[in-house]
Formats: sequence, C-alpha cells, structure tokens
Amino acid sequence: MADLSPPNSGGAWDITVVSEPFTTGSEDVEIAMGRLQDHARRQDWHLVVGLTELPLHDHEGRHVLVETDPERRTAVLSLPALGGLRMHARSRRAVRSLLSTMMEPSRADDEHRVVLPRRRGRWRLLQGMVLANRPWLLVPGLKSALVAALATGAVATINSTVWLLAGSLSWWRLVVATIASVALVAAWLMIDGELWDRPDDDSPQARERSRLYNASTLVTLMAGVFICYVALYVVNLAWAFFVLDPDLMGSYLHASLGYGDMFVLAWFVASAATVGGGLGSGLESDEAIRAAAYSKREEDRRDRLARRKHSQ
Repeated sequence: MADLSPPNSGGAWDITVVSEPFTTGSEDVEIAMGRLQDHARRQDWHLVVGLTELPLHDHEGRHVLVETDPERRTAVLSLPALGGLRMHARSRRAVRSLLSTMMEPSRADDEHRVVLPRRRGRWRLLQGMVLANRPWLLVPGLKSALVAALATGAVATINSTVWLLAGSLSWWRLVVATIASVALVAAWLMIDGELWDRPDDDSPQARERSRLYNASTLVTLMAGVFICYVALYVVNLAWAFFVLDPDLMGSYLHASLGYGDMFVLAWFVASAATVGGGLGSGLESDEAIRAAAYSKREEDRRDRLARRKHSQ
C-alpha cells in the first residue's frame, strides 16, 4: 500500500509505503478495497494505492486488473494481471494512470473496474502468477534435491551401462525421457509437498480460484524442474569432457565412440539425474518445498488458509 498526501509548499508529495500481507479473502476485489479504505480512515491518508500479488476477482468470478474509487481516493491493482513481463515498467505506468484518474475532479463520483478478457486474460494472469513464484529459484531452495541430482549425474556419467543405453536410444526416445522425467518430478513435488489447493466451498468461483492456483503451481514446478534439467545437462556435459576419453570408453565397450556421443550421454544422464533429484526432495520438509515453490506472499497466503482450516 502507498499513501500519497497532497503536495506541500515545495510541490513535493509526502509518500508513505506500507508492506503487509492481505489477509484471507482479499482475492475478492471488494473486500480488498474495503480493507484499503479502512487503513485510509485509520491513518487519515489522503490517497491510497494498493498493489497485490494476489489475483483479484469480482462476485461474478471475473478476473480484475484494477479497481478504483476516486471519491474515496482508493485503488487496488493486481500485479499478476499485468502479465509478469516487464513488471516494474508496467506497474509504474499503471500507478501513474490510477493517480491521474483519482485526482481528476470531474471523475470523483465514478467507480472504475478493469476486468480481464475471459480467455486471454486468464493466460496473462497465469503467466503473472508463475513469474511471481520465481520458478528459477525452485531447485536452489531444495538443497537435498540438488545434491542428489548432482551425485546421480556424476556417477551415471562414468557408468559403462549408461553409455550403452544412451547410445541405443533414438532422439525421440530421449525427448520422451526428458518430458517424462520433468513431469514425474513436478508431480512428485506437488504431491509430497501437499501443494494442491482445494476450494473453500462448492461455488463455481471457489473452484475457478483453485484451478487457477493449481495451474500456476504446476507450471511453476514444471518450469523450475526444466531449468534444473538444462543446468544438469551443462554440468554433466562439462564433467564428461573433463573425466572421459571416448576412445578409451569405446575400446572397453567394443564400439566406435567420439566426442559427439558425449552430448547424447549428457542428455540421457540429465534425465536420470533429474529423477534422482526428485527422490532427494523427499528429504525436504513440506515447509521447505512450499518456500521454494512459491513467492513469499503466496506462501503466507497458504499458511493463513491452512491455519484457518485447522482452527475450524
């Protein structure tokens, strides 16, 4: 939240920035607006703009980008609805537009709500939620999984049986192995970490919210695991070039091998190492998996939901 008080004698604005989690239920745009207005009344703020990492929706289940109430000088903006890419530039432009709207006297009695288009807006919102979860930080946050993946790759690279298997596989089988290993680990993390979101009730709006959260979690995990896969490929390839001699391995296996075969070997080993990393994630706590899979705001939201369900 940000409070912008009227310009002082020097023409500058007094700005107060407050960072705090929106409590449970603030995905509803009217609840979010009401809580912002409560803050404004308690703090005697002149103008309030709320930025949230939560996807906002109205009572009809539509996804909302922004809601403004110029009369009460209050606005709330859903950052994921901006799409995630070039977030800082887009959010700055959006805030400037909100300020212009709320400071315009001729529009002081209007309420404005910008709703996302049904299909295209849902994809943009999903993209924003995934990028807010920072999938590139998934594996570094799971240290046991990372150690298991690196150990699996190091051992498999110098195993003669692995060389034979890699050499016998066609390119489409290697592609299938890549997809299967990434999907398997993502599914395992979702199940083992209990990341599946369940609707609060049987309403269509609640089911839609759960589908959206589950889709963002699954895509986050898939993207994070795939990033790990690419990193493992590079590491295994460097390791293979450092420790292996294709001529020596070829004479041992009675096959003609060259340095080009190492690229195929690293590809196959990356699939095995990814699965090994997924097994290693079983040593992590559920809290560690959630912290690695979600942004801080989303992690806090799920913790509050879990505490509320346990208290009921």
